[in-house]
Order: sequence, then C-alpha cells, then structure tokens
Amino acid sequence: MHSLTLNPDNRGDVAAALAGDRWVVACLCAAWCGTCGTYRATFDELAARHPDKFFIWIDIEDHADVVGDLDVENFPTLLIQHHERVAFFGTMLPDAGIAHRLIQAQSAQSEAELAALADSSEERRQWQRDCNLRTLLRAALI
Repeated sequence: MHSLTLNPDNRGDVAAALAGDRWVVACLCAAWCGTCGTYRATFDELAARHPDKFFIWIDIEDHADVVGDLDVENFPTLLIQHHERVAFFGTMLPDAGIAHRLIQAQSAQSEAELAALADSSEERRQWQRDCNLRTLLRAALI
C-alpha cells in the first residue's frame, strides 16, 4: 500500500477516510523541497509497513486552504492523528527507522493515554486546537 496524495479531486474521499477508525499519518511537504522529494519514497515504504493506517501526502502550498495556518517550520513535518486526537505534530529527520518507531509508539497508546498526553502541555493542547486534520479538511470542503 502506498500513501495517497491530497488533490482537489479526492478531498471528499480523503475526508471520508479520515472519518474512519484508522490512524492517520500525514506528511506535510512542499514540491520545491529537495528533502521532501527524496522522502516521498520513504513515506511510501512506511505506508507499506503500516497498512492498517491511512497515509496521506499534503503539499502545503497546493493545499494552503486546508493546512495554511499550520506552523510548519521545516520539512518533512509529520502529523499523526487518531480520531480527533493529534498524537504528534512536528518536523522529522528523513529517516524511515525513526518515523517507523514514532508511528509504532504513538499507535500503541490507549485512548486514555492519548487523552492524557493531548492535555499534557500547552504545545499539545495547541495541536488539538489547530492541527486536527479532520477539522481542517472539513472546513476546506465547506
């Protein structure tokens, strides 16, 4: 399984997939970024290693109406979410091993652990308010 690339024609399908029970792993990138270009194959490999999760590639410039307000400081940036909880939002080294371990660690958390972590710091509370991909995509579809 490979990652899906967000585009204007599949936004409704992506929103439906995000409404499901699967974990979401989004890579926020830019077409001009050389690191992102080489990371794409790694991201697809991660998707193949985690077929139970929904992997989506989002170009932040092509889809600024969805993610334009997110504070993406560097590339690649990963957003990992389960249901309405953002478990992780941040820049990653372009290393498949590190990303794989991060995805495993986040998805091993129980709902109670995710809730506690989501409220554990101001940064994580901000993720919940500002980085919820389901909410961002729904707002862009309206």
